[in-house]
Amino acid sequence: MATTTNYSWTTPDDTALVKDGASAIRSLGTAIDTTTKNLNPSTTLGDIEYRSSTANTNTRLGIGSTGQVLTVAGGVPSWAAAPSSSGPAFRVTGTTNQSITSATATKIQFTTETFDTDNCYDNATNYRFTPTKSGYYQMTLGVRSTYGGGNAYYEIYLYKNGANDAILVSNPAQASGNVNGGSILVSMNGSSDYLEAYVYSAGTSPNIDRSNSFFTGTWIRS
Repeated sequence: MATTTNYSWTTPDDTALVKDGASAIRSLGTAIDTTTKNLNPSTTLGDIEYRSSTANTNTRLGIGSTGQVLTVAGGVPSWAAAPSSSGPAFRVTGTTNQSITSATATKIQFTTETFDTDNCYDNATNYRFTPTKSGYYQMTLGVRSTYGGGNAYYEIYLYKNGANDAILVSNPAQASGNVNGGSILVSMNGSSDYLEAYVYSAGTSPNIDRSNSFFTGTWIRS
Protein backbone atom coordinates (compact mmCIF):
# COMPACT_ATOMS: atom_id res chain seq x y z
CA MET A 1 0.00 0.00 0.00
CA ALA A 2 1.14 3.54 -0.70
CA THR A 3 1.63 6.12 2.06
CA THR A 4 1.52 9.92 2.14
CA THR A 5 4.80 11.85 2.15
CA ASN A 6 4.56 13.74 5.46
CA TYR A 7 2.38 11.70 7.80
CA SER A 8 2.54 8.19 6.27
CA TRP A 9 -1.19 7.79 5.94
CA THR A 10 -2.04 4.55 4.15
CA THR A 11 -3.64 4.96 0.71
CA PRO A 12 -4.34 2.51 -2.09
CA ASP A 13 -1.77 2.04 -4.84
CA ASP A 14 -2.68 3.36 -8.27
CA THR A 15 -3.06 -0.21 -9.51
CA ALA A 16 -4.81 -1.56 -6.42
CA LEU A 17 -8.28 -2.95 -6.72
CA VAL A 18 -10.27 -1.32 -3.97
CA LYS A 19 -12.77 -3.87 -2.78
CA ASP A 20 -14.11 -1.89 0.17
CA GLY A 21 -14.01 1.83 -0.52
CA ALA A 22 -15.80 2.73 2.69
CA SER A 23 -13.22 0.91 4.82
CA ALA A 24 -10.33 2.55 2.99
CA ILE A 25 -11.84 6.00 3.46
CA ARG A 26 -12.53 5.27 7.12
CA SER A 27 -8.94 4.15 7.73
CA LEU A 28 -7.58 7.26 6.07
CA GLY A 29 -9.98 9.48 8.01
CA THR A 30 -8.94 7.88 11.30
CA ALA A 31 -5.26 8.47 10.52
CA ILE A 32 -5.93 12.11 9.64
CA ASP A 33 -7.98 12.58 12.83
CA THR A 34 -5.24 11.07 15.04
CA THR A 35 -2.47 13.14 13.44
CA THR A 36 -4.49 16.34 13.65
CA LYS A 37 -5.21 15.75 17.35
CA ASN A 38 -1.51 15.11 18.02
CA LEU A 39 -0.74 18.48 16.45
CA ASN A 40 -3.43 20.21 18.50
CA PRO A 41 -3.52 18.75 22.03
CA SER A 42 -5.02 21.86 23.66
CA THR A 43 -8.05 21.36 25.87
CA THR A 44 -8.51 24.73 27.59
CA LEU A 45 -8.87 28.33 26.49
CA GLY A 46 -5.41 29.89 26.42
CA ASP A 47 -3.44 26.64 26.05
CA ILE A 48 -0.50 26.66 23.64
CA GLU A 49 1.38 23.85 21.92
CA TYR A 50 5.05 23.36 21.24
CA ARG A 51 7.06 20.82 19.24
CA SER A 52 7.89 17.74 21.28
CA SER A 53 10.71 15.26 20.81
CA THR A 54 8.28 12.91 19.05
CA ALA A 55 7.83 13.58 15.35
CA ASN A 56 4.43 14.94 14.35
CA THR A 57 3.33 15.23 17.96
CA ASN A 58 2.97 18.48 19.89
CA THR A 59 2.97 18.94 23.65
CA ARG A 60 0.29 20.94 25.40
CA LEU A 61 1.34 23.76 27.73
CA GLY A 62 -1.63 24.71 29.86
CA ILE A 63 -2.59 28.32 30.34
CA GLY A 64 -0.48 30.02 32.99
CA SER A 65 -1.65 32.02 35.99
CA THR A 66 -2.36 35.74 36.05
CA GLY A 67 0.87 37.70 36.10
CA GLN A 68 3.08 34.85 34.90
CA VAL A 69 5.32 35.17 31.85
CA LEU A 70 6.39 32.63 29.24
CA THR A 71 10.00 31.55 29.61
CA VAL A 72 12.28 28.62 28.77
CA ALA A 73 13.49 26.08 31.34
CA GLY A 74 15.45 22.97 30.42
CA GLY A 75 15.06 23.69 26.73
CA VAL A 76 11.25 23.78 26.73
CA PRO A 77 8.76 26.61 27.24
CA SER A 78 7.16 27.05 30.62
CA TRP A 79 5.33 29.60 32.74
CA ALA A 80 7.12 31.46 35.52
CA ALA A 81 6.59 34.38 37.85
CA ALA A 82 7.27 37.72 36.20
CA PRO A 83 10.62 39.22 37.18
CA SER A 84 10.33 41.92 39.76
CA SER A 85 10.50 45.47 38.44
CA SER A 86 11.47 46.83 41.82
CA GLY A 87 14.07 46.23 44.49
CA PRO A 88 15.17 47.34 47.94
CA ALA A 89 14.75 50.97 48.91
CA PHE A 90 15.45 52.73 52.19
CA ARG A 91 15.76 56.09 53.90
CA VAL A 92 17.34 56.62 57.30
CA THR A 93 18.05 59.54 59.60
CA GLY A 94 18.76 59.90 63.32
CA THR A 95 17.37 61.52 66.44
CA THR A 96 20.43 62.98 68.18
CA ASN A 97 23.66 64.69 67.20
CA GLN A 98 26.77 62.62 66.53
CA SER A 99 30.22 63.88 67.39
CA ILE A 100 32.86 63.65 64.65
CA THR A 101 36.53 63.21 65.49
CA SER A 102 38.80 65.74 63.78
CA ALA A 103 40.92 64.48 60.87
CA THR A 104 39.31 61.04 61.03
CA ALA A 105 36.86 59.48 58.61
CA THR A 106 33.89 58.65 60.83
CA LYS A 107 30.89 56.50 59.97
CA ILE A 108 27.58 58.28 60.41
CA GLN A 109 25.35 56.11 62.52
CA PHE A 110 21.90 56.58 61.05
CA THR A 111 19.60 54.89 63.55
CA THR A 112 16.06 55.84 62.49
CA GLU A 113 14.42 54.21 59.48
CA THR A 114 11.86 56.26 57.60
CA PHE A 115 11.34 53.18 55.44
CA ASP A 116 13.27 50.03 54.59
CA THR A 117 11.28 47.96 52.09
CA ASP A 118 13.36 44.78 52.18
CA ASN A 119 14.94 45.07 55.62
CA CYS A 120 18.36 45.65 54.06
CA TYR A 121 19.61 48.50 56.25
CA ASP A 122 21.17 47.70 59.61
CA ASN A 123 20.24 50.60 61.91
CA ALA A 124 21.41 49.00 65.15
CA THR A 125 24.90 47.53 64.76
CA ASN A 126 26.79 48.17 61.52
CA TYR A 127 24.75 51.07 60.12
CA ARG A 128 25.06 49.84 56.57
CA PHE A 129 22.93 49.02 53.53
CA THR A 130 23.32 45.47 52.18
CA PRO A 131 20.82 45.03 49.33
CA THR A 132 19.49 41.56 48.59
CA LYS A 133 19.00 42.19 44.87
CA SER A 134 21.81 42.75 42.39
CA GLY A 135 21.75 45.78 40.12
CA TYR A 136 22.36 49.49 40.01
CA TYR A 137 21.35 51.63 42.98
CA GLN A 138 20.87 55.37 43.17
CA MET A 139 22.40 56.46 46.46
CA THR A 140 21.97 59.90 48.04
CA LEU A 141 23.52 61.31 51.19
CA GLY A 142 22.75 64.64 52.86
CA VAL A 143 24.62 65.82 55.96
CA ARG A 144 23.92 68.82 58.20
CA SER A 145 26.72 70.03 60.46
CA THR A 146 26.04 72.02 63.63
CA TYR A 147 29.34 73.90 63.38
CA GLY A 148 30.43 76.45 60.81
CA GLY A 149 33.09 79.00 60.15
CA GLY A 150 36.79 78.88 60.97
CA ASN A 151 38.45 75.85 59.48
CA ALA A 152 35.37 73.64 59.45
CA TYR A 153 36.39 71.95 56.23
CA TYR A 154 34.70 68.62 55.73
CA GLU A 155 34.05 65.90 53.18
CA ILE A 156 31.25 63.40 52.81
CA TYR A 157 32.09 59.91 51.57
CA LEU A 158 30.18 56.87 50.37
CA TYR A 159 32.02 53.73 51.44
CA LYS A 160 31.55 50.42 49.60
CA ASN A 161 32.69 47.22 51.30
CA GLY A 162 34.68 49.14 53.88
CA ALA A 163 36.59 51.42 51.46
CA ASN A 164 35.96 54.92 50.12
CA ASP A 165 34.02 54.55 46.87
CA ALA A 166 33.14 58.18 46.16
CA ILE A 167 33.55 61.67 47.61
CA LEU A 168 30.09 63.16 47.41
CA VAL A 169 30.94 66.53 48.97
CA SER A 170 34.19 68.39 49.55
CA ASN A 171 33.47 71.81 51.06
CA PRO A 172 35.38 74.63 52.74
CA ALA A 173 34.00 76.36 55.82
CA GLN A 174 30.20 76.41 55.87
CA ALA A 175 27.67 78.28 57.93
CA SER A 176 26.18 76.25 60.73
CA GLY A 177 23.00 74.50 59.65
CA ASN A 178 23.84 74.10 55.98
CA VAL A 179 22.95 70.72 54.48
CA ASN A 180 25.45 69.34 52.00
CA GLY A 181 25.05 66.18 49.98
CA GLY A 182 25.35 64.35 46.73
CA SER A 183 24.07 61.40 44.72
CA ILE A 184 25.74 58.61 42.76
CA LEU A 185 24.86 55.38 40.93
CA VAL A 186 26.47 52.27 42.43
CA SER A 187 26.59 48.66 41.17
CA MET A 188 25.81 46.05 43.86
CA ASN A 189 26.04 42.23 43.68
CA GLY A 190 22.94 41.63 45.79
CA SER A 191 24.68 39.39 48.31
CA SER A 192 27.82 40.66 50.05
CA ASP A 193 28.25 44.25 48.82
CA TYR A 194 27.37 46.92 51.38
CA LEU A 195 27.37 50.73 51.59
CA GLU A 196 28.02 53.12 54.46
CA ALA A 197 27.99 56.90 54.98
CA TYR A 198 31.15 58.59 56.24
CA VAL A 199 32.18 62.15 57.03
CA TYR A 200 35.65 63.67 57.45
CA SER A 201 36.40 67.00 59.13
CA ALA A 202 39.79 68.71 59.04
CA GLY A 203 40.75 71.00 61.88
CA THR A 204 37.49 70.88 63.80
CA SER A 205 35.31 68.34 65.53
CA PRO A 206 31.76 69.28 64.51
CA ASN A 207 28.60 67.51 65.46
CA ILE A 208 26.43 65.97 62.78
CA ASP A 209 22.77 66.86 63.14
CA ARG A 210 21.41 63.42 62.32
CA SER A 211 17.78 64.44 62.66
CA ASN A 212 18.24 66.72 59.65
CA SER A 213 20.69 64.49 57.79
CA PHE A 214 19.71 61.49 55.69
CA PHE A 215 21.00 58.45 53.82
CA THR A 216 18.83 56.92 51.12
CA GLY A 217 19.03 54.49 48.23
CA THR A 218 16.84 52.66 45.75
CA TRP A 219 17.24 49.90 43.18
CA ILE A 220 17.12 51.23 39.60
CA ARG A 221 17.67 48.24 37.32
CA SER A 222 19.64 45.03 36.87
